Amino acid sequence: MAIAHNGNLVNAPVVRSELERSGSIFQTTSDTEVILHLIARSPQEDLESAIVDALKQVEGAYSLVFLLPGRIIAVRDPRGFRPLSLGRIGTATLVSSESCAFDLIDADFIRDVDPGEMLVITEEGVASYRPFPAVKIAPCIFEYVYFSRPDSVVYGRSVNVVRKRLGRELAREAPAVADLIVPVPDSGVSAALGYAEESGIPFEFGLVRNHYVGRTFIEPRQSIRHFGVRLKLNPVRSLIEGKRIVLVDDSIVRGTTSRKIVSMVRAAGAREVHLRISCPPTTGPCHYGIDTPRRSELIASDHSVEEIRKYIQADSLGYLSREGMYRAVGDMKAEFCDACYTGNYPVAAPREGKAAVRAAGRIPWERP
Repeated sequence: MAIAHNGNLVNAPVVRSELERSGSIFQTTSDTEVILHLIARSPQEDLESAIVDALKQVEGAYSLVFLLPGRIIAVRDPRGFRPLSLGRIGTATLVSSESCAFDLIDADFIRDVDPGEMLVITEEGVASYRPFPAVKIAPCIFEYVYFSRPDSVVYGRSVNVVRKRLGRELAREAPAVADLIVPVPDSGVSAALGYAEESGIPFEFGLVRNHYVGRTFIEPRQSIRHFGVRLKLNPVRSLIEGKRIVLVDDSIVRGTTSRKIVSMVRAAGAREVHLRISCPPTTGPCHYGIDTPRRSELIASDHSVEEIRKYIQADSLGYLSREGMYRAVGDMKAEFCDACYTGNYPVAAPREGKAAVRAAGRIPWERP
């Protein structure tokens, strides 16, 4: 069996402790291995039923693909935290985290795998099952803001279209008197285009990205993040010098990267630097598969917008409101997980889980 997993199981450490006490030997620290042990221990006779049995014992986010002799099984958790796409090329059926993967091989995107849906794919075709109790769905809204590629269709909407709408809403809510709109590439590009279209201010790629450097916000040490920003981005002085610049970015996490970018743009000769963020302040970590830091490391968790502005040394700072974000998505009543902005977690966060474990007399655990 081979398994691919997009997501994070919030109760994996608790389940792992129970499995280890009863004799299971783990080979990795991955939460995905917990699923495999639960499948192996399931009393169900057929593998599909064993997978369902295992998944009913875990909590959190999972978009899973199992590769088995003669079949593929794809499962999305009942809340649908992470996307999962179904495609086809000729007579072959495909599954991918995002629809953009199908474009690489000239395959057709068919639809999203629904929350709580299990697909069994064989030579005979695709069988769809709904083996889990229905719950309120909570797809991650941050997929639109940052995580998904702009050329994907996620939750039935074009990511690029939504991001441009985020930028338009941002321009309405947080206008700036400026000469140039500059995106923080790559995730800020679509929102910056929307901001420029709505504001009428010219758009230029005033920051050039080195595509061989990964995401800096997940690096563990400040020294690495600092150097990573210098490697990742370089300002175009001929575009920036003497101008009032609006930098458009998707989010601020710790604030250290934004501070460095603002400093770089000033060093390139910008007269003013105004930072605009195409989502609300990130005040809580994500426990469902995006590697954001602990709450104590998130600058917006205990600092006001003005305090953040002073720290990053921008002339002004503006965030998109939660209402503006939902207007951009196109449905004010849409059901999304926005816990990183509101603190309303659809599934108990690890800290809450730890308290529950202690109350039950089990072995306490800490997330790394």
